[in-house]
Amino acid sequence: MKQMTGTCRPRAAKLTDVTQGSSQGQSVTVRGMVHALHHMGGITFLTLRGPKSVLQCVLDREIDLQEITEECAVEVTGVPRKEPRAPGGTELAVTALTVLSRPAAPLPVPISKRQLKLNLDTELSLRPVVLRSLRERAVFRIQEGLCRSFRETLHGLDFTEIHTPKIVHAGAEGGSNIFRLDYFGRKAFLAQSPQFYKQMMVGVYERVFETAPVFRAEKHSTTRHLNEYTSMDFEMGFIDSFEDVMAVETLFLQHAMELLASECASEAEALAIDLPDVSRIPCLRFDEAKELAAEKYHRPIRDPYDLEPEEEVNIGRYAKEELGSDFVFITHYPSKKRPFYAMDDPADPKFTLSFDLLFRGMEVTTGGQRIHDYQTQVDKMLSRGMDPGAFESYLMIHKAGMPPHGGLGIGLERLTARLCGLENVRYACLFPRDLSRLEP
Repeated sequence: MKQMTGTCRPRAAKLTDVTQGSSQGQSVTVRGMVHALHHMGGITFLTLRGPKSVLQCVLDREIDLQEITEECAVEVTGVPRKEPRAPGGTELAVTALTVLSRPAAPLPVPISKRQLKLNLDTELSLRPVVLRSLRERAVFRIQEGLCRSFRETLHGLDFTEIHTPKIVHAGAEGGSNIFRLDYFGRKAFLAQSPQFYKQMMVGVYERVFETAPVFRAEKHSTTRHLNEYTSMDFEMGFIDSFEDVMAVETLFLQHAMELLASECASEAEALAIDLPDVSRIPCLRFDEAKELAAEKYHRPIRDPYDLEPEEEVNIGRYAKEELGSDFVFITHYPSKKRPFYAMDDPADPKFTLSFDLLFRGMEVTTGGQRIHDYQTQVDKMLSRGMDPGAFESYLMIHKAGMPPHGGLGIGLERLTARLCGLENVRYACLFPRDLSRLEP
């Protein structure tokens, strides 16, 4: 009887090892997908695509190329040598090539081109193939770096990773933008946020985080909204101020930019990313920021309780031009526009101890301090016409005792899109879900 012992078969050499020059002059075998083919006289240049890099391979007439096409899976043996004109400064002089599989049909788009120049609908419909483009996949290497930095930063600060339910009995944010579903004859919803559950877990582990999907049934189609997006959330107990939460996010962004600069340099270069300076992030009060932007850019304040998208753009411009920062924290949002669990400012209850983080003119984070006292939370619910009985399991944590705590949620796709200079947040989502799209 065959048994598995956890001993894995050695992989073929990694393309990154070859391109980094660790095998110069030695015969190596690598596997990958044929990304591009160029025939020049008696020589063929084959670009081999691996998970993180590409390798230029040089083949002569002795190797049969008749049945090799783009997107063939191949195993290639050869000797690496320095070539400054090749990607990574190394090329492989091929001595043997084996085709492992072939595509069944020609590609619908020429993914080997630097720019595909497709309209958004076409690109999203062809997403499984388009994502093989080097430029397109670079976006998601950047995104992976952001997620990894988030996890590494929080682990380093003694946070515990959790996984909360996405089918819930009540919405954390309220309002009408919530997906309803039939749960074995009972009314249920898709989670708008892990808010209730991460607060519950503060009473267990004190510091918790999660990276997971959230759902918003917003019936509009803009360049900044998705109906399913990835939220990077954390919640922390025993805080002295909501500024403790802002400090942790700043530390995460500092680690993220360092990681991207060191480990995703080629992707950043391909996307022409200008990594922002996050050594310091300025903070402005909500009312102050609105007034400064209105005065500088001659746009009157229309909504005194919230930031309109154009205001976010102008505040982002102000932060860059006057404060030298691509990021700016906007604090003390009006209580009227914050959820029922947001703690009001004792100095002025019309405002909350909360914040948003704007990045190059777009909100990418919402966070703040939460109400931890039971009676204060019940009173705020009642003042808003809410029934505390509908939130019995949530209020259980307040009855049982909670430390002062707060947290935030970061929109991963928005953060990625702003960082990569993408005009639409859908480009920063592998397989977007919006008003009209359920496929692929």
